[in-house]
Amino acid sequence: MAYDQTETREAAMTKVDSDSQDSSAGGASSKDNTPVGHRKNVNMLGALGYPSSFLDDRLSFHNDTNEWRRIFSEFFGTFLLVFVAVGGPMVNARFGGHAIPDAVRVTAPGLMVAAIILFMGAVSGAHLNPVVSLAFALRRDFPWKRIPAYVVAQTAGGTLAPLVLIALLGHQGHAGLTLPGSGIAPLVAVVWESILTLGLVSTILGTSSGAQNVGPMAAIGVGAYIALAGMIGDPVSGASMNPVRSLGPIIAFGDWNQWWIYIVGPVAGALVAVGFAWILRGPGGGFYGKRAAQGSMDWLWKPGPINEAVPGSPDDAVKKGDRLNPPE
Repeated sequence: MAYDQTETREAAMTKVDSDSQDSSAGGASSKDNTPVGHRKNVNMLGALGYPSSFLDDRLSFHNDTNEWRRIFSEFFGTFLLVFVAVGGPMVNARFGGHAIPDAVRVTAPGLMVAAIILFMGAVSGAHLNPVVSLAFALRRDFPWKRIPAYVVAQTAGGTLAPLVLIALLGHQGHAGLTLPGSGIAPLVAVVWESILTLGLVSTILGTSSGAQNVGPMAAIGVGAYIALAGMIGDPVSGASMNPVRSLGPIIAFGDWNQWWIYIVGPVAGALVAVGFAWILRGPGGGFYGKRAAQGSMDWLWKPGPINEAVPGSPDDAVKKGDRLNPPE
């Protein structure tokens, strides 16, 4: 009987995918938290001649060893974002007048977000915002099980930033809080925040999709949108677009005045953006959307010396022997 190695490999891959799911509730290796049944299946692939880089990737599929790096990335990134967003008004209040001009103050958060996406988006996806995590999950680009840890990390980073600013500059009254502008009704502020967040999340989902595939240019698009929204939105509602950017200083300052605006508005805007994304591009869940939403660590690269370029397309990933889907 002729031996068809390609057919055998395909059958083995099918068996690995099904067996790894069945064994996920079983025991795990004490060394790397990989399910025992999954390790056995990977050993079988090795006997069929698969390269070691591919086998290492299969083992990392069920390994959460580096999850703490993703959580730290969200914590650190959100800290930096809120530090800049809250720090500008507090510096002005501390030194009087416009030590930081308004145009600079409202565009600084956008520049910071762009920098964060570029320097560590590959680790966690650089969400920095609970409604962005929610939108990615609804688009099937991000696993729901990671949402709680991401939101906790974002909230912790967003709360620590104003606490550090208070320690450095002292309490500066309401400076740093997002509040409706003078004469702006709460309902108007909610709708305003919804519209601004609709645009922000639409920009994030669009630049992350395979339809655009703009790569690092996504950081410029997202950062530019935040800067532009800040210019027109700051006098009306504070242009938060991010519950953590608002709740962080609220928790730190203990001032809960109209806090609900900055949860209801961004959440509503994000939900509408997900619906618009479906209208524009259909369902998500593709290679590019997942790479943007989840980062590519433990999928297309691993912490440590990196000696090969990270695949930028499905074809590049296949040639390198990587999976087309990240660890869940």
